[in-house]
Amino acid sequence: MTVIALSARRGSLSSLENAYAVAIQLRESTGVDQFVVRTDNPIQPFRVSRCRPHHPKSLLALVA
Repeated sequence: MTVIALSARRGSLSSLENAYAVAIQLRESTGVDQFVVRTDNPIQPFRVSRCRPHHPKSLLALVA
């Protein structure tokens, strides 16, 4: 098993709060609904997408 040490800066940039803020900015600039989804990647635990996720449990927020 590989342990990945993450910096405090990466932790703040990859936080749920930051992903939600990015989703809001994208929604305001594009006019398209954005989804904040959970990933299994420890480097990028959350991401923003304009496509609804295939697995409903990975959906954390909808910015409409």
